[in-house]
Amino acid sequence: MVEGNVALLIDADNARPAGLDPVLTALAELGTVNIRRAYGNWRKPGLKGWVDQLHRFGIEPQQQFDLTKGKNATDMKLTIDAMDLLYRGRLDGLGIMSSDSDFMPLAMRVRQDGIPVYGFGSAKTPEGFQGACTRFIDVDVLIDAERQPAGAATKAALKKDIDPDVVELLGNAWKAAKRDGQGFAPLSEVGQIAGNRSSFDVRNYGYARLSDMIADIPNFITERPDGGPMRVKRVR
Repeated sequence: MVEGNVALLIDADNARPAGLDPVLTALAELGTVNIRRAYGNWRKPGLKGWVDQLHRFGIEPQQQFDLTKGKNATDMKLTIDAMDLLYRGRLDGLGIMSSDSDFMPLAMRVRQDGIPVYGFGSAKTPEGFQGACTRFIDVDVLIDAERQPAGAATKAALKKDIDPDVVELLGNAWKAAKRDGQGFAPLSEVGQIAGNRSSFDVRNYGYARLSDMIADIPNFITERPDGGPMRVKRVR
């Protein structure tokens, strides 16, 4: 079991309440999500959908009034709280649930202290924020996967085409990894190198594990000699 004190900070103006359950599941990779806060002006009718979710998942609401028309203090308050947690030494992992690019500097700063940052937003989230995160996960994909009944056929239907950029990323990671005389490299090392170079996450393409994803890419072949760790080789 992964140990660690994880915080989930939610920009309720730019996040879907239906994504809370799968987001908390994804953050379990980093540890226990003990700090759960959602920020917004709760007087807004548009945030009513959050109320039941806040109670269900034990989310602490943080009220921020819109003091100036067209602007709100939500982003600033969320950022201040994140930095407060960072400097108190209470943070082993941070989840930011938002599609707002304004959180890019926050993600970059937290990562500089060696703390992983998972971003959760829509596919249209600006690349700057996505790239600043250790992992960026498309919440809409998580929601769709959770709503589907279990079964191979339905899971296959959720898979998305893998971008050529991702194939190139994995290929470059394989080149940088330590390979044996046959050209095979440990998949774990390839994944680590790719993760250092990009915030992409296999769940955005409907896969649960990197091994499942890379097995579906014809550019690679995999093997697991004697039931040991999986290895990968680029063939084209």
